[in-house]
Amino acid sequence: MSCATPAAPVPIAHVDDVAPGCTRKFILHCDGTDTEAFVLNYRGSFYAYVNRCCHIPMAMDWVDNQFFTDDSTYVQCATHGALYDPATGECVAGPPLGRCLVPVPLLIRDGEIFAACPGA
Repeated sequence: MSCATPAAPVPIAHVDDVAPGCTRKFILHCDGTDTEAFVLNYRGSFYAYVNRCCHIPMAMDWVDNQFFTDDSTYVQCATHGALYDPATGECVAGPPLGRCLVPVPLLIRDGEIFAACPGA
């Protein structure tokens, strides 16, 4: 019997690389599979989510690496326009209303942003 060891957080960006209102995609290697995720800077705070809509499990960016609405108020799914609160990942408008994006744990140390596998 073997027990899986959670993957250590990996560096994904420097805080200066993700300005307020901007996002950046990255790949995490979790449990033998690649998981695409994105980090966003919402009003000076960083959050990260798996790049998969709660309604239809498809990538959410409508243009590569573009997740925010034009006014940077919400994260928007390109497939059907669902809107998510950037700070909580909760859907506030659209078919998966009330459901949440899968959060990716972040750690910020010395200006570097690190991400860990969801559920780690």
